[in-house]
Amino acid sequence: MFARLQALLAALWGGFLLCVAFVATPSAFAVLERAQAGAYVARVFALEAQISLALGLVLMMIERRLARDAVEAGAASHQFSARLLLPVVAVFCTIAGYYGLQPLMADAKAGAGVASFAALHGVSLAFFGVKGLVVLALAWVSQRRSS
Repeated sequence: MFARLQALLAALWGGFLLCVAFVATPSAFAVLERAQAGAYVARVFALEAQISLALGLVLMMIERRLARDAVEAGAASHQFSARLLLPVVAVFCTIAGYYGLQPLMADAKAGAGVASFAALHGVSLAFFGVKGLVVLALAWVSQRRSS
């Protein structure tokens, strides 16, 4: 049961990230003025970061439960598996990419930052891209376990 839940949550998370990246963000800049689109996208990414943290933590707890169940059943289980490492990496990307860089990006917009807004935006985009790939890999790996 937990293996299927893990696969479902990872797939939903991956789909959500793809929606944010390829639908919500570009659509905002296509139909709204730049300042309004920026405010809307900032809100979307704030929600995405909260959801990503929650899903990442839930998926880590599910993986720990599955590993514990495997040990109790007598199967050899590794302490750190790919299904545990992948959500850890995704949570790290969320913390570094949103909670770490967002304040720096706000400072850069105000002209007080140590780096340019474009450079920080690029690093943030890289963290988001890595997170998306990691979550999709988690969905694939989890699906293989549940079937």
